[in-house]
Amino acid sequence: MCGIGGMLGNPDSTVVGRMNAMMQHRGPDGNDVWTDEDISLGHSRLAIIDIDGSGQPILSQSGTVLIANGEIYNHIFLRNNNSQYPWTTNGDSETILALHESAMASSQTKLSAKQHAKWISQLNGMYAIAIWNPKEKQLLLARDPLGIKPLVRTEVNGSLLFASEAKALRAHEGHIPQIDELALIARLAWEYPLDGTTLLKGVAQVRPGTVETWSIDDNGCATITGKATVEMQKVEPTDSWNPDTDAKKLLESFVVSVEERLMSDVPVGIVLSGGLDSSLVAAVAHEAAQRSSNPVPACWTVAESEDNPDWQAAELVTSALELEHHQHILEEDSFDNMLPNLAWHGEDLDVTVLFFQPLFEEMSKSVTVGLCGQGADELHAGYPRYRDLNHHSSVIQSRLDSMNHTSKSIIENGQLPIGDYYYTNDHSATAHTSSLDDFLQFELDGGQLSNFQLRLVDRHSMAHSLEVRVPFLGKSHRQASHKLPMQWRLPPSMEEKAALRRAADLTKLPAEIVRRPKLPAGTATSPTLLQNMLSQMDGRAQQIISKYPLISGAFKDQPDLAIGLGLFEAMHILDGGRSKRSGTAIDLLDEVIL
Repeated sequence: MCGIGGMLGNPDSTVVGRMNAMMQHRGPDGNDVWTDEDISLGHSRLAIIDIDGSGQPILSQSGTVLIANGEIYNHIFLRNNNSQYPWTTNGDSETILALHESAMASSQTKLSAKQHAKWISQLNGMYAIAIWNPKEKQLLLARDPLGIKPLVRTEVNGSLLFASEAKALRAHEGHIPQIDELALIARLAWEYPLDGTTLLKGVAQVRPGTVETWSIDDNGCATITGKATVEMQKVEPTDSWNPDTDAKKLLESFVVSVEERLMSDVPVGIVLSGGLDSSLVAAVAHEAAQRSSNPVPACWTVAESEDNPDWQAAELVTSALELEHHQHILEEDSFDNMLPNLAWHGEDLDVTVLFFQPLFEEMSKSVTVGLCGQGADELHAGYPRYRDLNHHSSVIQSRLDSMNHTSKSIIENGQLPIGDYYYTNDHSATAHTSSLDDFLQFELDGGQLSNFQLRLVDRHSMAHSLEVRVPFLGKSHRQASHKLPMQWRLPPSMEEKAALRRAADLTKLPAEIVRRPKLPAGTATSPTLLQNMLSQMDGRAQQIISKYPLISGAFKDQPDLAIGLGLFEAMHILDGGRSKRSGTAIDLLDEVIL
């Protein structure tokens, strides 16, 4: 796990060095920059595999340069199948370079994006990679199929800037962050950033499961030359599913995913909320550890009190499974003290998941890798909104109706520009809610997973130099889940995630945990602290809302987002967001208001 950054076209190693510095939290174990006349590449390393080796950038014998963020879980298999490659490390990242070199050797011409996609598809893992071939003057940017690892980019004065986090792009003085109002309107309506947007003008994400090729034109400027799909997710429900035989297969697909994600030369832990998803990670930990010959991970839980239902459920899980359990009670002033960190690292409007910061901070004192339950709700239809899509559609439409901004008509009328920022032209209220199949596909593709849940986990864990892995999105489990019939994801007369619960019945989890209903993470973990914070800052929230009269109506049922917007502006827009601002949340909001 690392932070990567680069500058193609008129490269400046000083700029890339500043990128590294702005992402030092992502990689405290190594820092380096490589530069030639066309490109500068930077890397900040968090050492997890081959701790004493595998520094980056990595160069091949032919001169090709790699920087990578993430983990390749099948790297040993790939290494064994590429025995002719002159390996220089024992790490997983070099397997990416080996596959690239093999593909290049078998071709007599420069490879197209589609040809690169073919060899990249052999990777089983989470990754964001950049590869520079100086002979062909070709840059590859690629991102894993689910978008677990981030990669954003922008263009400034003919140069392509790319990095793991949007804040790092501001290392270039020519990049001045501004709020993208169209993206903000869509964010307020749909509850998460859509498609490739980042809430910042001109800053887009490399699309998950995609490889891009870039080159230098005759004027020395960066230009995109190709784009191809490595892997896109497809919800393909079958007609039947037999719990008596298929539940075991579904559970096995998950055990395999957890087993793969125990790959580490440093300690691993489990993020345990006491909900079904994280509890299922804990439930298979012993078997996965035995199969992979790794230690059984301990568990970490935070909550606002020992009376909290999440706290008590997590205790029940660890007791039943005989797992080591670390617990931390949130301080009463947690929200005010940590909200600035949440805004700086999160790069969005989220404030209800504040418990992530103290949780990951506590974990990072003992482990460098964590396993979490993210992704299960999107695969297995776990969110309450899935039960009444018509109502959800009406909520989205009411938010759009409440706004007077002229740009909202672009969303309502299906006129979004398809490209880097929007993957479809229609994100109107009814565009994706005609059926559960369609809506689950949209949430896989349109931002709920890659641009919201996975972004939250990545940014807030890496804020504390902690790599968090996502077993539910492992290749074996996601492929099995995509095929589940809708009636076994969300049956009319049964609890949500019915098939997953039947698989969980085969573990040692207590029945009350297997049948425990879905609860919103932030609200469930710290309801009183959250409500106290919202009440304390209500006056300032109203002042923030008054600054945005054309969209003010959308905050009526989302007051937390008004606070989030104020903090986003304070941390990422004021003074160009060049560095992390100091002060309490109230101090920062007052700067924006005044």
